[in-house]
Amino acid sequence: MDLTSIQNPSFLKNKSIKQLEQLSKEIREFLIQQLSETGGHIAPNLGVVELTIALHKVFNSPKDKFLWDVGHQSYVHKILTGRAKEFPTLRQYKGLCGFPKRNESEHDVWETGHSSTSLSAAMGMAIARDLKKTKECIIPIIGDGALTGGMALEALNHIGHEKKDIIVILNDNEMSIAPNVGALHNVLGRLRTTGHYRWAKGEVESMIKKIPGIGEKLSSTSKKLKDGLKYVVSSGMFFEELGFTYFGPVDGHDFESLFENLEYAKKTKGPVLIHVLTKKGKGYNPAESDEIGTWHGTGPYKVESGKMIKPVNSPPAWSKLVSDTVLRLAEKDERIVAITPAMPVGSKLENFQEKLPDRIFDVGIAEQHATTMAAGLATQGMKPFLAIYSTFLQRAYDQVVHDVCRQNLDVFIGIDRAGLVGADGETHQGVFDIAFLRHIPNLVLMMPKDENEGQHMVNTAFKHSGPIAMRFPRGNGYGVPMDPELKELPIGSWEVLKNGSDAVILTFGTTIPMALEAANILEQEGKSIRVVNARFIKPMDTAMLHDLFKEGIPILTIEEAVLQGGFGSAVLEFASTNEYENVKVRRMGIPDEYIEHGEVDKLLEEIGLTKEEIISNLRKMVAQTAKRM
Repeated sequence: MDLTSIQNPSFLKNKSIKQLEQLSKEIREFLIQQLSETGGHIAPNLGVVELTIALHKVFNSPKDKFLWDVGHQSYVHKILTGRAKEFPTLRQYKGLCGFPKRNESEHDVWETGHSSTSLSAAMGMAIARDLKKTKECIIPIIGDGALTGGMALEALNHIGHEKKDIIVILNDNEMSIAPNVGALHNVLGRLRTTGHYRWAKGEVESMIKKIPGIGEKLSSTSKKLKDGLKYVVSSGMFFEELGFTYFGPVDGHDFESLFENLEYAKKTKGPVLIHVLTKKGKGYNPAESDEIGTWHGTGPYKVESGKMIKPVNSPPAWSKLVSDTVLRLAEKDERIVAITPAMPVGSKLENFQEKLPDRIFDVGIAEQHATTMAAGLATQGMKPFLAIYSTFLQRAYDQVVHDVCRQNLDVFIGIDRAGLVGADGETHQGVFDIAFLRHIPNLVLMMPKDENEGQHMVNTAFKHSGPIAMRFPRGNGYGVPMDPELKELPIGSWEVLKNGSDAVILTFGTTIPMALEAANILEQEGKSIRVVNARFIKPMDTAMLHDLFKEGIPILTIEEAVLQGGFGSAVLEFASTNEYENVKVRRMGIPDEYIEHGEVDKLLEEIGLTKEEIISNLRKMVAQTAKRM
């Protein structure tokens, strides 16, 4: 059928299984072709085609609420709810979002980009439903990897205690982004191999009842026997002990099995968990055979070969530069260990994993645990490197404050994807970390201007005593020459990149190139603009700041981060604390709003963080200063 003609899921109600199997094939072909052009989360969506169709056939969205945990597996849901025609714009500026979006469709009832939130939100919706005395079903769909998140376990505990009518779909594909780790993953592994527990328990009860003379009596007192069977058959039935009725394991690619279990779940009172087994990447061999998570999310690729379409001879990725420098130092210092919360591939830690497998720890989707574990290591004289995306570091804020910085421990946090990240949009933009980190005592925060300075900052981090964090952007470096020997940078030191006397730009990281371009253009107009690499965001170079304020030169701060509480705010705080009253300071950065998905250049243009806007601000500042003089 023409998938772009779909308006809503109601067309599924009268479809036969044979027709639904054909639809599944067509959806997979559509996704494989469309995502080869736009990129996106291909493997997660290929794995949930039948499951999503079954959910929409059995339930009635949007009356019944589907909550997609993480949300990167919601593409099939978007197709079935009338958005197939928008897929050529997927994850592009002003185009279709790669995650559920409430203002995009009434069928998107919960927005997700981080993992492990769906169960807590579902509990909130279930409580609201019962207070309002309505009858809708609440159906969170959560992956096995997301269950390693502490928040998901907290929610499971509460849902089981309150006995709310919630149908949890556990989409078990044995992977999150990378292969899953942990004891809970092993519990699910045992469940996968034990077959249908509920069927086995029912069969035993039936056999007991048939025993002549004593069968009925035994049946009525057989709870202990059935509980014993539960532990023998399914390794403890973790979910039933939490108060859930457990169905499964269910073949997530078999419509008959899916329909049967979903219908049972609808009739069951209290919380239900349906354990659905799916194959990530199903239907596309390169994605289906992926064992390390390469096909979780991709850029454009060639459908026939599965070969990724990448720029030729591009500089190395920032993540790789950082992780390889950490490895270089770890090979000489046995105290250095690496920690990742389920992102060994994204953080480019494969080389570290191969060469020092005993000193790298993938803790699963558990950022809080990863951070406090790093603190624990540091108390014993180790030098942990915590590789974490800016957007995911938000989830470990209390641990950074309470466990790492309060105890002044030697933890090096590599803040990957700092700044705008583009296609993943507002849930992933790394623009808040400066504001939520720079006020924490003991913490050093820095960002390099290029790869060469980046490798020296990594070295500086391991030489430093106390907590230290380095921001670095998504994507590749500039291809600058690299010093063969690593250096230690003086903490809190800034660097003048271009001299000037009419105004000064204080900036760092990704905004340095546009600052230099603006200064060079203004130089042709006869304006002398100084450009400073303010590479240490905290502590700042107070000696240079005193000189600047005493000089009376106008100051423009630029940051690819939120303005509220950011670097520019720190400069203003310095001026206020030191009672400098007559110097003009302007700030450029991310405004007080969430930035949606799209190409980074277009996003920067939309918010006015451009070379042209820098030039405009500097012209005004220089002119105002000249008038005062």
